[in-house]
Amino acid sequence: MAYVAPKGKPGYEEAVEPKIHRIRITLTSRNVANLEKVSADLINRAKDKQLKVKGPVRLPTKILKVTTRKTPCGNGSKTWDRYEMRIHKRLIDLHSPSEIVKQITSISIEPGVEVEVTIQNA
Repeated sequence: MAYVAPKGKPGYEEAVEPKIHRIRITLTSRNVANLEKVSADLINRAKDKQLKVKGPVRLPTKILKVTTRKTPCGNGSKTWDRYEMRIHKRLIDLHSPSEIVKQITSISIEPGVEVEVTIQNA
């Protein structure tokens, strides 16, 4: 039989493990290079802390298009300008305590990259 320490006795406190959360980090940007750099930095920091990492999952690019006439008055040849903005998105899933996520996400984030952190119970 194994010895079980009695509960409530001083000096026999059990170590309380931090609760593991599922954390989803969503990165959004118009610039792919900055987005890939930030996601690589986040993943390297998470792997240094020996966390379970899934990602980066590349979501489909949203292409926002606007087509306008070149002439302001409507006269002249019917010429059009086409503008588009591409929005790229990456997902990174972590399994870790919420305190460690603060340390991981304290990196310098490139300009134009938006970071959204969602914490779910495991």
